[in-house]
Amino acid sequence: MDVRQRIDEAMERAMARTKVPGAPPLLAEAMRHALFPGGGRFRPRLSLAVAAACGDDAPAASDAVAVAIEMMHCASLVHDDLPCFDDAETRRGQTSVHAKYGEPLAVLTGDGLIVLAFQTVVAGAAAVPDRMVRLLDLIGEAVGTPRGIIAGQAWESEPEVDLAAYQRAKTGALFSAATMAGAVAAGGDPEAWRRLGESIGEAYQVADDLRDVVVDPDEMGKPGGQDAALGRPSAVAELGLKGAVKRLEGLLADGVSSIPRDCKGREMLRDLILKEAQRFLPKDLAKNAA
Repeated sequence: MDVRQRIDEAMERAMARTKVPGAPPLLAEAMRHALFPGGGRFRPRLSLAVAAACGDDAPAASDAVAVAIEMMHCASLVHDDLPCFDDAETRRGQTSVHAKYGEPLAVLTGDGLIVLAFQTVVAGAAAVPDRMVRLLDLIGEAVGTPRGIIAGQAWESEPEVDLAAYQRAKTGALFSAATMAGAVAAGGDPEAWRRLGESIGEAYQVADDLRDVVVDPDEMGKPGGQDAALGRPSAVAELGLKGAVKRLEGLLADGVSSIPRDCKGREMLRDLILKEAQRFLPKDLAKNAA
């Protein structure tokens, strides 16, 4: 089965919980709007690739982790788009959740996705209960405080911002969870995959800072220029365009080099990361930074 198809089918199974008798239909519709059609699904694809590299002996658990990671990511996007943060009207080329369904339902949509993510892991990892607790802890750490995506969002309200801590929390934490939880779901050692997640996560945030400056909003599927307009910390503001590109390239190289040498899926993972890097740094972006 194609990996994207595997992710989407697992997502559909998890979303079945939201459409049962007595459940509010608009909330289910808004949650689906936040999840589908989706972006590149890089986080769940990365998680499944690590699980495969570790043997993938419990595919239901691996699927659950991949889905949970993507749900957490989508929940963060729903909340990030709210009027109290970015006040974005579009996301992934379509109307943002709050613009389509209203602010109250958007808040509940993000909350609902976070809770459903944990429920999905519990259901999917039921056959490997010895791994379930570690999975829940890893994902919870990536979302909450002191270094998860909630903490990352909170840095934007601080008078002084530690850019490295901000980027690690807002973006890197969920990538670390994707690699480490992917390993745990398959019975692997999560620490062997921490550096890969951290490097790719920080690279993704640097790339997002770059795209915010030079890529057309229609290509991004969301408004551009938000970092400068909102006074948000940014790798471009701190390092300049060329410096940010060099930082991105260094992080990607570090991530690839961190893949365990004895990993039988090393080349597959390397190809996935390098292919995704083409989306990180489009040709026009590289030209602008030259």
